[in-house]
Amino acid sequence: MKKLLFPALSAPLKFYAVVPDAEWVERMVDAGADTVQLRNKNLHGSALYSEIERAVAACHNRPIQLFINDYWEEAIEAGAYGVHLGQEDIDKADLHVLANAGLRLGISTHSISELDRALSVNPSYVASGAIFPTTTKNMPTQPQGLEKLREYVQRAAPTPVVAIGGIDLNNATAVLETGAASLAVVRAITEAKDPEAVVRSFQALWKSTKI
Repeated sequence: MKKLLFPALSAPLKFYAVVPDAEWVERMVDAGADTVQLRNKNLHGSALYSEIERAVAACHNRPIQLFINDYWEEAIEAGAYGVHLGQEDIDKADLHVLANAGLRLGISTHSISELDRALSVNPSYVASGAIFPTTTKNMPTQPQGLEKLREYVQRAAPTPVVAIGGIDLNNATAVLETGAASLAVVRAITEAKDPEAVVRSFQALWKSTKI
């Protein structure tokens, strides 16, 4: 069987906003986020596809790397930049079709064994979490913490590692110091009074921490 190999990222992922709908994608594009993931759990069928199309259109000709969570077939059809899959989705998705379509692939991991499994398909990046306690979703494992994240970064190299789970402006600098390639946030954006200002604050932290 032909070896899987997904395209490299066009640019560093850096600040990564995970948002629930296309309107939020548009807001993040206007705010200047580096990377955005559309993670919609409520829509289905044509409504879902329209949402993905709208998100893709929002990022067209903009320096934004857009990933669609889970819905890889719709992402291919809509011309998305990339897809993000969970561990349980690796077996369900046709990764060869996805790779041949030229989409980037990110995979969630929560342990060393899951990290190794993800790396075996040569994804564009891996996401590790939850780093800190989070209420965004029910996690199958305890929070990983910064030391485990540092271990994951070293083990995954040169594949970029996205840190996710409970990350906010109070702990972002410590997360970046582990060598993580990107910070992914959900509630720090969607529950903020001024999400656009939060994007700017995260990016300012990045500039002061990263070389």
